[in-house]
Amino acid sequence: MNWEAIFWFAAMVVFLMAEAATVTLVSIWFAAGALIAVFVAMLGGSLVTQVLVFLITAAVMLVSLRGAVRKYIHPRITKTNVDSIIGATGIVTTPINNIAALGQVKIGGMEWSARSTTGAHLNAGITVKVDRVEGVKVFVSPAEIPAKEAVQ
Repeated sequence: MNWEAIFWFAAMVVFLMAEAATVTLVSIWFAAGALIAVFVAMLGGSLVTQVLVFLITAAVMLVSLRGAVRKYIHPRITKTNVDSIIGATGIVTTPINNIAALGQVKIGGMEWSARSTTGAHLNAGITVKVDRVEGVKVFVSPAEIPAKEAVQ
């Protein structure tokens, strides 16, 4: 019985289980190296050769494939234009009342359903700042007017 091949097969199973548990794309490359080492052991390669094949295979696969595979597993999240209105100011066009679920704000020429971040009632004509966006609603709070605008 070839104990070295059994050892490498067991190591492969352990690496696969570790990958399944963590999904970090590290252990999978060692599992591939262990698989190649199984074949080397079955063909009668020395222990040094098996270890070298294991290490070289794992390293080459890690360096060459990890980036490509990671791109498909963890795609980048593309920001939308909605993210650009956070922090923007607008004018309340319909009074905002969270309890009655009413309110609209005009931001950059577009009307948005609005709610008050603080829960306070906000009258029409007030300048507000967008704190966050949830779905098609903006959550706003009264905007502080700079001193030079307040004087005019």
